[in-house]
Amino acid sequence: MSEERRDILKLSRDWLPVQEVVDAVSSASCGAVSVFIGTTREDEVDGRKVIGLEYEAYELMAQSEFIKLCGDIRERWPTVTHICVHHRLGWVKVGEASVVMAISSPHRHDSQQAINHCICQLKANIPIWKKEVYDTQEASWKENSECPWSDHSKVQRENINVNMSV
Repeated sequence: MSEERRDILKLSRDWLPVQEVVDAVSSASCGAVSVFIGTTREDEVDGRKVIGLEYEAYELMAQSEFIKLCGDIRERWPTVTHICVHHRLGWVKVGEASVVMAISSPHRHDSQQAINHCICQLKANIPIWKKEVYDTQEASWKENSECPWSDHSKVQRENINVNMSV
């Protein structure tokens, strides 16, 4: 029995309901639902304490890039049945979920690998930006190390190029 596959991206300024995300990918044909929850962590940067994050997105482009990401996941793991990602926008205080995602498949191996790929590619390619807000009321936009334009990513590419030429 084949069921229509679902790919859901929801950008929300509200608290993220984990069970709703899990329910969106649940299926009688799937024995695995892999879940990732990314939370805002308390951190210290240059003596300033992070009290929360402020998220912004280019929503139309985020939807378009999400469709591409789902296609990529399905090409790599053809048994993936449903994909659901909810991401917060606006203010997210320490301890709250910034992103909740779930992927279902008949067996755990594919959903586990796909969920890891999904979060990495979401951070690299979906136009969602975060700003750290500190206890000093200062703020700083942060880049994800997965982004192709980040300094960390450039160092990784240079190391790969050096290793490949050896």
